[in-house]
Amino acid sequence: LACILTFPQFQKCGYGKFIISLSYELSKREGKPGSPEKPLSDLGKISYRSYWTHVLLTLLSKQSAKDNIQIKGLCEMTGIKAEDIISTLQSLQMIKCWKGQHVIFVKRHIIDEYMKQQKRIR
Repeated sequence: LACILTFPQFQKCGYGKFIISLSYELSKREGKPGSPEKPLSDLGKISYRSYWTHVLLTLLSKQSAKDNIQIKGLCEMTGIKAEDIISTLQSLQMIKCWKGQHVIFVKRHIIDEYMKQQKRIR
């Protein structure tokens, strides 16, 4: 995976996201959340963060305001470890710490803007 993400001729082709997606599909089948080997390189961090952002925002875009979304549930639905979900949501400013618990604070405008960008790209 590191070689595909590093060689210039394979960057921006979608191979990295495909392989990352495949690894998380295997994690879901096993029923165990997965995570990349740490420490991540700068390029690896960008690739994984991009994938996590895409998966989480796409999933959250399909949820209604009445849904009670929990990090544990996101882990089960995506195969992504809780710590990676939390760090991604923190980077999007969509998580708060309340009474010692992480609480998802969905910002609909961030999700809507991301989904618009995705439609323009395709």
